[in-house]
Amino acid sequence: MWLSRFRALPRPLRMLVLASFINRAGMFVFPLLAVYLVRSRQLSTGEAGVLISVGSTGLLAGSLLSGPVCARAGRRAALVSSLVLNAAGYLGLAALDGPPWTYAALLFVALVGMGMFAPAANTLIADLAEPEQRPFAYTVSYIANNLGMGIGPLLGGLAAAYSYHLMFAGNILIGLLAALTIRLCVPADAGRGAAAVTASARPAGLRRDLDVAVLVVVSFCYVAPLIGLEYTLPLAVTEVLRSSVAVVGAVYTINSVVVVSAGLLIEKRIKAYPTRSLLIVAGLLWSAGMAVLVFAFSLPAVLLSTVVWTLGEIIASVVVPTYIADHVDARRVSGFMALNGFVLSSARLVVPMGLGFVWQAGGHRPVLLLLLLTPLVGVVAFAALRVRPQGRPAPAPAAPATANP
Repeated sequence: MWLSRFRALPRPLRMLVLASFINRAGMFVFPLLAVYLVRSRQLSTGEAGVLISVGSTGLLAGSLLSGPVCARAGRRAALVSSLVLNAAGYLGLAALDGPPWTYAALLFVALVGMGMFAPAANTLIADLAEPEQRPFAYTVSYIANNLGMGIGPLLGGLAAAYSYHLMFAGNILIGLLAALTIRLCVPADAGRGAAAVTASARPAGLRRDLDVAVLVVVSFCYVAPLIGLEYTLPLAVTEVLRSSVAVVGAVYTINSVVVVSAGLLIEKRIKAYPTRSLLIVAGLLWSAGMAVLVFAFSLPAVLLSTVVWTLGEIIASVVVPTYIADHVDARRVSGFMALNGFVLSSARLVVPMGLGFVWQAGGHRPVLLLLLLTPLVGVVAFAALRVRPQGRPAPAPAAPATANP
């Protein structure tokens, strides 16, 4: 029973899952940034797009910062700092009235915080969960984040309809509530001690784990279609199919329903198969979902496609962080989780821009074809790459965690 397995997780890990849900459920601002900048700050759509692109480099910076902060200050400090940074950036964006570049700077600060959170959370899960618990722990965390994302944009839209100040206030207060939950319920860890790697050991360790880094980078092939759909589907549904934007909302709803209903069922079977097979299956599911759109583009195809590719999304989202936690030296896990976050953040910057140029040049069909081919490239790569068998090397000695709150 999944509830008994959840109770078997360490209490700090359960509270981290709760805090992640709270944080995502309070994500009011990010999905509505463009609307806010155009309607409240009186920017053009082009100016808003440029500012969001520039500010979104904060996601990349936050992903890269997460590893060093986790190693030097500790996992809890990284998580709390990320939420406070996000709140501070949004507070400035809501309260200050200045030239457009100030909006980009404040958005950068907010998104540095957002970019730090997921890698730090994945690192803490790796620390707290026993190896046999990790697939379940990452699955539960993934489900909690998706449930929160199913609630946050809806609540944010309702708040924005009343007042943009209410939208920002809700996001900030809920984010600080998540930070307080982590501060009170997750013990401080020995991040500094765990980071004490000798200079001579670092290059050898990095070379030893280079194959893991390559696997994480290649997972871009499964992240890119997800980000591409976030950009493509609203345009394709409204401009090509001439349908309501409500269909896009239905896609997000179906995605959340599949994640919640199938996530735990998939997790139960993950441990029975090698990592290579799981990653190949994930890519084939992504490709099958995209093939439905390429060869039968219609409203029913959009909904059916969502069911299929979401299954691939679930597998990849659980397998990659679990693989990192199982095969990387404990002192370097935070850096590899940061790399995993960097892959997602870079996709958020590169993919919409690239697909925008492709759409402008050739319409929606070449875009959908690219979304089909990208996971196939991942399938071929994962079939050829070195993938380690299941199991974890002997853990490196590290200072014990302190129980101080």
